[in-house]
Parts: sequence; structure tokens; C-alpha cells
Amino acid sequence: MPDLSLLLIITLLLVLAAEFVNGWTDAPNAIATVVSTRVLSPGKAVAMAAVLNIVGAMTTGIAVATTIGEGFVKPESISLPVVAAAMLTILVWSAVTWFYAIPSSKTHELVAGLTGAGLAAAGPSALLWGGWRKIIIGLGFSSIIGFLFGMIIMTLLYWLLRRNSLASIRGTFSRLQILSSAFMAYSHGSNDGQKFMGVFALTLLLGGVTTHFAIPLWIMLTCGSVMGLGTIIGGWRIMRTLGFRLTRLEPVNGFAAETSGSLAILLASHFGIPLSTTHCITTSIMGVGAARRFSSVRWGMAKSIVLTWIITFPICGALGYFFSWLLKMIL
Repeated sequence: MPDLSLLLIITLLLVLAAEFVNGWTDAPNAIATVVSTRVLSPGKAVAMAAVLNIVGAMTTGIAVATTIGEGFVKPESISLPVVAAAMLTILVWSAVTWFYAIPSSKTHELVAGLTGAGLAAAGPSALLWGGWRKIIIGLGFSSIIGFLFGMIIMTLLYWLLRRNSLASIRGTFSRLQILSSAFMAYSHGSNDGQKFMGVFALTLLLGGVTTHFAIPLWIMLTCGSVMGLGTIIGGWRIMRTLGFRLTRLEPVNGFAAETSGSLAILLASHFGIPLSTTHCITTSIMGVGAARRFSSVRWGMAKSIVLTWIITFPICGALGYFFSWLLKMIL
């Protein structure tokens, strides 16, 4: 049996690695549209997103983190290898989707990985099925609400600006898009940043470092900084998919997509609903494109993205189960 402290350190490092990947592959959520419309250079956009991801993670409470840490698996029913298995699941599936430049959901990878790992370790009794209710609600927020908000806000802007030429409003919305992109980065941190804080706190509880589930400031700082570092490195392959391959975007379109996505994310964060920020901004971009013309959206690309979202649950559940079983055999 390996030394528990070593196992705890390895598991915590895996959590931080998954948080790093969260910032690395989800950076496009906040900056894809502002870069694709050439309002900000990639370097400036990434720096802004990194800072505001950290700020969002640290200033919007711990409702989402608590849902992740306590809402899906019983802490007393699982062990450190279960958490490690879930983190390995995220790292593997994120690498696959990054290779194919498909934006994937860290939320769904995390929940499915934890569920599969918990099942392998302790059976159905380890799971809190009520937590899936929030995931289902979050799926609706991130997919349906994102699309509808994007279409409604863009349609409203088309009506309000119907007497203006595109050239006359470009400068105004270029400036506004900087604000909406910052809002999106802050919103991303408020939801996605909290998720791995919850896992980090759960790991400390399982390792006996703490006696109850809590997320102090130092955990917020650690996880937020690691996510910010991942954002600085950036996932440019996925950024190109969101910014260029779904639909053509002008600053007014980017402003509408980022605003609608941010509103949905902050609303969900307030109620402790761990939604997919990737789904939210992606469907908002689709909604904005559809508001111009339904054919403006490249639905073949959209179909590939949605298919990836659908298969994320079973694949990550299976990976979580496999890694948990493997670690149980090794340890």
C-alpha cells in the first residue's frame, strides 16, 4: 500500500492538471469571438481572459464548487483513487477533443468521470442521484437558453440598428465587444473556476487533511491561478473552431454572443448550477448566426460539436470506471 501522503499529493496534482486544462481548452469561450472579429489581438485577449477568469472564480461565492464537491458522490463512500480516476478521465478526453479541435465540456467530463469512478469503487450507493437534476437543468441552460438568448439579443440589435450601416456601428461595437468579452471571461471563472475548487476541497477531505468540506481563500487562489495560467497558454485550435468555423462574426455579433452567454452563465452560477460554459457560448454563437439567416450557421460543424457533447457522458463515464478499477487493482 503506497504512503497516503504521496497518494494525496499525486491526486492534488492531477486536480491542478485538470484545472490547467480547463483554462487551456476553455480559453476560447471568452476570447474566440473578440479575436475572430479582430477587435483584440490574441495576446491582449488571452491576458484579459486570464485575469478575469481568476477574478470570477474568487468573487462569486462557492455554490457551484459545493455542488461539485458534495452533490454527486458521497465523500465518505469514495477514496482518493476515485478522484484521481476522474481527473485522468478529463485529461484523456480533453486531449482527444483538442486534437480534433472540438470544444468539449469540462463540466460533463468531470461529472461523468466522478460518477463512473464512484460506481467502480463503491457501487450505486456512492452516488447522489439528486445532483444529476442540476446537471440536467444546466444542460438546458447551456444549450437551449444559450441559443435562444443569442438569437433574441441579436434579433433585437438588428431591429434597433436597422437604419444604421455596418460600417457606422463597427467602431462602437468593437469597444462594446471588449466589455462583453471581459464579461464572458469573468462569467467563465465564476462557474468553471469553482468546479475544480470543489474537487480540490473534496480531495483534502478524503486525504484527512480537513475534517469537513470547505473552500478557504488559499484554495480559490491556487485553483484560480492555475486556471489563469492555462488560459494564458490558450487552446488556439478550439478558438478557430468557435471564432471562424461556425459562422461569420462581426463585432455586433460577437457582442451579442458574449453577452447572451455570460448572462446565462452568471444566472446558473447564482443558483449553484454547474453548467457547461463551452455549450453556452457555442450555442449562443449559433443563435446569433441563425438570427441573421439560418443558413449562416455551418450546421455540419455544429452537428460534429453536438455529437461530441452527447458521447462525452458515456465515454467519460466508462473512462472513469476503467481508471478507478485500474487504480484499485494497482493500489
